[in-house]
Amino acid sequence: MDSNVLTPKQIVAELDRYIIGQHDAKVAVAIALRNRYRRSKLSEEMREEITPKNIIMKGPTGVGKTEIARRLAKVVKAPFVKVEATKFTEVGYVGRDVESIIRDLVEVAIRLVKDEKFKEVMPRATEMAENKLCDILLPVRKNAAGATDKSDAQLKEELLQEIRAGHLDGITIEMEIRQQPKPIQLQPGNAPGNEIDLGSIFGGMMGKGQVKKRKLTVKQAMDFIVNQEAEKMVDQDAITQEALQRAEQDGVVFLDEIDKIAANDQGQQGGHDVSREGVQRDILPIVEGSTVQTKYGSIRTDFILFIAAGAFHISRMEDLIPELQGRFPIRVELDNLTKDDFVKILTEPDNAVLKQYKELLGVDGVSLNFTDEAIDEIARVAFEENENSENLGARRLHAVLEALLKDVLYEADDNVTKEINIDKSYVEQHLSTNLKERNLRRYII
Repeated sequence: MDSNVLTPKQIVAELDRYIIGQHDAKVAVAIALRNRYRRSKLSEEMREEITPKNIIMKGPTGVGKTEIARRLAKVVKAPFVKVEATKFTEVGYVGRDVESIIRDLVEVAIRLVKDEKFKEVMPRATEMAENKLCDILLPVRKNAAGATDKSDAQLKEELLQEIRAGHLDGITIEMEIRQQPKPIQLQPGNAPGNEIDLGSIFGGMMGKGQVKKRKLTVKQAMDFIVNQEAEKMVDQDAITQEALQRAEQDGVVFLDEIDKIAANDQGQQGGHDVSREGVQRDILPIVEGSTVQTKYGSIRTDFILFIAAGAFHISRMEDLIPELQGRFPIRVELDNLTKDDFVKILTEPDNAVLKQYKELLGVDGVSLNFTDEAIDEIARVAFEENENSENLGARRLHAVLEALLKDVLYEADDNVTKEINIDKSYVEQHLSTNLKERNLRRYII
């Protein structure tokens, strides 16, 4: 199924594979994405009038805000960047750095489109690489064969079959490789995105690079030649133009921890925090719609979807400047995770936490099994720890499991039975001891 035509329900279903609960937030982003598809089917005149309805999500840490945005980008295969809003309050911050968000988005779009184009030409590139490898290996094969009745064509066919079967992967060969001169870029004045690539301008004068002989395995040589041939087949200018278009029309920017740049007047002297409000005012133009210069060309931000998120446990959404608030018309509040949610997070998603630990120990040949009662107890402990100390959301589960499985993970290589069954009594015994002796927060990274 084409990801670009997924219905809102189908998008939510995809998100449900990885994220427990938070239905309202999933619905909001699903509708925003579907509206993009709807907009693409309208007349050009009408498309210019319809802009994305940006979303701001409120909820404590670890409840799925970032995961929703990250998985969303994978579902729709759209250019996606995540940025911490707090980075723009650090020492050395200058206003123009905010535009680096959009330049990063373009770089992501370039890589995304390039990968797609490479996949399209990969069969042809592979065929050409195989033929080149056969030409390199043919003299060696002829010398090894000595006097033979086989023609060069027959020997090449044999080599081709062996290359495809991987029988020659470990053989070392010597190849001549032309090293391309590194591009020299200058950034005139204070105009980010207006870099000048001297390598492309004076490429002829600077030469085509030095030729060096390198020893590679046949597999390494195959990969190198395939990439080399694919580079020749794709149109770099077409990639750039499509990437700019994709970033402009389909790009998604996730502004995390936006609550940290919201000015809070409580207990402060002199009104708003100037640095925080300054960051908001610098972010405002790109959210509002502006033109940003990149080294690939200019890009409008009018149609980029912005998703902001924050805990807002100290500041409030209302502490953001009104102009910025107005650019996030859709507000979603995410729910705190319950004990039942923890049980589901441990077992149900495609990337469920317990599945991760089972796979890790499977590398050492250890089979790790949990009873339903054990899972319920792990969820209960994690939930109570969140209630009694800092609420870390689902991240608390990792802390609890690291404490629970510390001995198992350490002694996996020495385990004779290679099968470990975790029941409720095991959980009670090991977690009660660890919780008394250690502060679980030491396991949080």
